[in-house]
Amino acid sequence: MSVGLVLSGGGIRGVAHIGVIKALEENGIYPTHISGTSAGAIVGALYAGGVKWKEILDFFKVIPIFHTNKFARRKPGFLDTEKFYDEFKKFFPHDSFESLPKKLFITATDIIKGELKIFDEGELIKPVLASATFPGVFSPIDIDGSFYVDGGVLNNFPIEPLIPSCDKIIGSYVNALKDIKIKDLKHSYNVLDRAYKIKSASDSLAKFQDCDFVISPEALCEFATFDMRYIDAIFEIGYNSTVQVLAERDKITKALNN
Repeated sequence: MSVGLVLSGGGIRGVAHIGVIKALEENGIYPTHISGTSAGAIVGALYAGGVKWKEILDFFKVIPIFHTNKFARRKPGFLDTEKFYDEFKKFFPHDSFESLPKKLFITATDIIKGELKIFDEGELIKPVLASATFPGVFSPIDIDGSFYVDGGVLNNFPIEPLIPSCDKIIGSYVNALKDIKIKDLKHSYNVLDRAYKIKSASDSLAKFQDCDFVISPEALCEFATFDMRYIDAIFEIGYNSTVQVLAERDKITKALNN
């Protein structure tokens, strides 16, 4: 049976995906197809490449994202995305989708044409980097003359490539919409930010119906996109939330069978 796993973007909150993978494997669930964007593209690519969850977690802890040797020069971004290539080359020496043990789909946004691109063949590392290129922070990636940024700009929950080929689909979404009160909208930019988050979330939430189940912990709302201080806590939230969802599903299944 083919099992798809779709991994959303979400910056450092994407570490929760690693906890999801750990819990799934502990329950005998091993996805065969992966689709990811942004942080989900990084986790997804490493997992599709056969890297164990513990190593993926360690990768997020040690990669020098804001080191001065990564700063961009004469490029539109604070950090030069291509300078992270060697960090990934260690895991992907063959640098191709075809070399991966699991089928992988990566999405990125063509910043010039305004179109979504799905990568699933040919060179691997540049599409992964492009998918995780947060606009304005990281410089766009040149792939065959087109320039790409974060896939989450146009599709932050890329389930579409999995639907034709997977019997079951599991979603991991790390951008749950936080509950607020009107008093929290004190300024105009608070309203604008809330409107943007609602639009982004609604596009993704509409796709949940195509999943057999989705892990989307609201507790992750408390963590900022690039806050590297809480990696272990974010991982645990992903893990514990998945354990809880799987336990609830088991209860329902047993009740229906009695």
